[in-house]
Amino acid sequence: MRAVAVSAHLRTATVTVAQPDAERVLLRHAVRLSGDPAGRPLVLLHGFGCDSAVWRFVLPLLEDRFRVVTLDQIGAGDSDPAAYDPVRYDGLEGYADDLVQVCEALDLRDAVLVGHSVSAMTVVLAAPHLPERVTGLVLVAPTPRYLDDEVTGYRGGFTRQDIEGLLEVLDSNWLGWSESMAPVIMGENHPEMAAELTRSFCRTDPQIAAQFAEVTFLSDNRADLDQAVVPALVLQCTRDALASESIGEYVAEHLPRGELLVLQATGHCPHMSAPAEVAEAVRRFAGT
Repeated sequence: MRAVAVSAHLRTATVTVAQPDAERVLLRHAVRLSGDPAGRPLVLLHGFGCDSAVWRFVLPLLEDRFRVVTLDQIGAGDSDPAAYDPVRYDGLEGYADDLVQVCEALDLRDAVLVGHSVSAMTVVLAAPHLPERVTGLVLVAPTPRYLDDEVTGYRGGFTRQDIEGLLEVLDSNWLGWSESMAPVIMGENHPEMAAELTRSFCRTDPQIAAQFAEVTFLSDNRADLDQAVVPALVLQCTRDALASESIGEYVAEHLPRGELLVLQATGHCPHMSAPAEVAEAVRRFAGT
């Protein structure tokens, strides 16, 4: 047994657990490998309320060139529900440590981590712990903090009252929240993808989702951006109800090697609504 520090440079206390073997890590997160075994690894991490199935639209556009890794975060998709620990997952650090363990279990080298929405911050937290394995990040519709900050003038787009109301509805009626929020998240021009997103929400454990929602909407990872020193591409959509263009600009400016690309895609899930545009951006970035 050896100690595993969960993002030791961050705010939470160090958590000591038994180091799981590689096979158990991969089974726990239902890890799937596809594409070119000799290609540069791409690790795709889904956002809140989703599972790895949401990446299926971009997979065929990446598999000819890259070794693609998808996984389900604990509580989502085919992940092991017995692995959930409310203490471990009371912050993004626990999810980041899971990602670190997956990359180590696969012995990845020269990998690019691709994170959507809240998981964009998860890959930011994981990258400093994988200096020998990760050489690039792609952050799709990222937000380091959803709450507005009156002290600094930062605009995350939501007030404390907004977030508390959202969490209250989510906790009392997960399915109803899913059906009402999916069209907002996807954007006005993608009703078929809103239905797809709703189905993805329905595959998520409601109790775990409630805690993950608090972590998602109440976290503040602005101070962690400068720790991710590898090249990073920020993919920003227009008319995104959860992450405005100014947030994308903020993230790119505060990453040591950040680059902003504003997509033509609208909404918060371009990997679903505009997979060709997202795949082309990833191919250009990861292929250099």
